[in-house]
Amino acid sequence: MAITQAVPSTFKSELFQGLHNFSASGGNTFKIALYVSTATLDSTTTAYTTSGEVATGGGYTAGGNTLTGQSVTLSGTTAYIDFADSTWTSATISAAGALIYNSTSSNKAVCVLDFGGTFTSTSGNFT
Repeated sequence: MAITQAVPSTFKSELFQGLHNFSASGGNTFKIALYVSTATLDSTTTAYTTSGEVATGGGYTAGGNTLTGQSVTLSGTTAYIDFADSTWTSATISAAGALIYNSTSSNKAVCVLDFGGTFTSTSGNFT
């Protein structure tokens, strides 16, 4: 079990199918869920899962936070999506990675993030 940073393979083909709309106005709703180090997330991840997700309570709710403020940027030949930072306030959380997913489109996986270690907040902000 491990978290490996990746863009899921299914996401790449779903872009050509028009299943993900990143428009700031009228686009899909994207969320970010947090995971512990024993979670299995990688390029084969197809959708949001509760397996290995950070325990609820302590300022964390299953499914994570809704992402806001998205903007799409083209730099040379590479396109980027950027969201506003997501913060869990007054939270007691330990997380080793995250999954960004499209809650409008059947919770389809967009991006797996590996934090490179476990980060913890104790009754504070987790960003």
